[in-house]
Amino acid sequence: MACKVGHPRNNQPLMNPPPDRAHLDLTVPALDDSTHAVGPQQTWWRVARAAFALLVLNSALSFSTWWPTPGVVPEARLAPEFVGLWLVLLTAVAWRKTLSRQLCAAIATGYLLLVLGRYVDVTVPSLFGRPVNLFWDIPQIPRFLWVSAQSLAAWQSLGIALAVLLLFAGLYWALARAVRVAARDAVPYALRTRWAWAATAVAVGIAAANYAGVRATWGFVSKPVVPTYAHQARLLATALLPQGTKAVIPESSVIDAAFASEPSRAFGAASALRGRDVYLLFLESYGAVLSDDARAAAPMQALRGRFATELASGGWQVASAFVRSPTFAGASDLAHLGLLAGIDLTDPMRHDVLLTTHRPTLIQLFRAAGYQTFGLYPAVSWAWAERAYYDYDVYLEGRTLGYHGPKFGYWGIPDQYSFARLDQLYPRLAAPPRFVFFPTITSHLPFSPTPPFQPDWQRLLGELPFDPAETARASAESPNWSDMFPDYVRTFDYTFRWLGAWLQRSEPREAVYVLLGDHQPAASITGEGASWDVPVHIVSRDAALLQRFVDQGFRSGLEPPRPALGPMHELTGILLRAFGPGEAAINGVHSAGPRP
Repeated sequence: MACKVGHPRNNQPLMNPPPDRAHLDLTVPALDDSTHAVGPQQTWWRVARAAFALLVLNSALSFSTWWPTPGVVPEARLAPEFVGLWLVLLTAVAWRKTLSRQLCAAIATGYLLLVLGRYVDVTVPSLFGRPVNLFWDIPQIPRFLWVSAQSLAAWQSLGIALAVLLLFAGLYWALARAVRVAARDAVPYALRTRWAWAATAVAVGIAAANYAGVRATWGFVSKPVVPTYAHQARLLATALLPQGTKAVIPESSVIDAAFASEPSRAFGAASALRGRDVYLLFLESYGAVLSDDARAAAPMQALRGRFATELASGGWQVASAFVRSPTFAGASDLAHLGLLAGIDLTDPMRHDVLLTTHRPTLIQLFRAAGYQTFGLYPAVSWAWAERAYYDYDVYLEGRTLGYHGPKFGYWGIPDQYSFARLDQLYPRLAAPPRFVFFPTITSHLPFSPTPPFQPDWQRLLGELPFDPAETARASAESPNWSDMFPDYVRTFDYTFRWLGAWLQRSEPREAVYVLLGDHQPAASITGEGASWDVPVHIVSRDAALLQRFVDQGFRSGLEPPRPALGPMHELTGILLRAFGPGEAAINGVHSAGPRP
């Protein structure tokens, strides 16, 4: 049946207009009120039904994730696309007086697609730690379904498939029903009511401001869905169409320049390293605020003093600097891949497109120099499709580390354990030199609870890594959402405590450690207007190697100098010049920013 404007039986508007404004009636001609009067009870029932329909349509696009589950929870925010739907209904009813069955179905189908987009947009980052990426995610769907079906009986698989179909059908029915009720009971009244026109104008203005990126609207307007679809369409088009990536990714980087050199000179077979292992540790949320904020001065002075003493006792030296991260308060993968590839990834689109290519990174460069490459990702606990791009020789994630101790906070596995477990699973003695990439996770927001430091490394790797009293004390901590700064500083006391203890151990082979932040913590910690700078520390026993970094702007010691050396992707070239033969192999490209 067509979506009639007005009551389904008497075709009356939702509320009778005042006599002096009867000429504004845009519905079909009014019937005789004496024979088709609408009583107060029926009128309020229709008002409630119309309000509920509008609430359902808005809530369908304004929910958020129920972290860390695939569930969602409603939020009292205005959905921009709901405002768009409201304008469509106003226009259609004012023009056609009724909505045909076909138009109702089309609107409901389009809205269902927006709802699905919203669901994916809020749950994928929660479950997988990154935004949705259709280039990688679509091919994983058949594999996921196949693997899931192997552990289920046939009737269970069919039952789940039927339940999913019923869920989609029920959702479509609810949206279609809400659209019909809104068009029949709410729109006619809005078309003749001045306050409704005013409210519509305000809603359109707020939604437009939100689309324009006005931060003041973020608290009461949900993130729009259409830009997510637009981004994914652009990503797929760029990745799949000829010449698409060339418009986004620079044609060459310092990594490409090193590979283009003569084989004997490309990275000099890591000539300056002389077979040393290289550990590249991205310390989660390790930002310049620890140097810039007066609240951190005393604890950081004590921390650095202790760490410097531990380094000296092991014969280590250190050089430090600041670099500018391509991201702030999140999206660590932009910093990770920006450094590995030597490409400016301040534009997230460039990051997503880069993952669709075969451009080389430090991983391939170290492999070409005879190194075995390791990716250590304790925070990952799912089938990470993008690992195919990184192409580590050995990839370790949370599920493969075999941690049996207590879980602390949202991230479960302490960084100290993850690092020690790598050495236990893959002993360095008699193995080829290794390049290890390790993004830590313990210092991730909300920075509490902090695991206990365990000085007994053998016990750390056992079934009972901590004393019950230590576990209970750490587990009793809860995030202080109103003031996270003390917990933020304390988590780095833990980080540098286990790092200092590790560097005091005897090693079967010399190593170089690159310790750097991925980004600053959230603005609730840094305050407004904070820089995007992060510290970098190079730790080695080779004074001549460290001098190569000092010659490029680093300072001896743990205190980085100002200003920052530059963007993070330029640190890649600094590493290559220090680790390899110097300028000759990589002078072809100094910066790999976007082409003009």
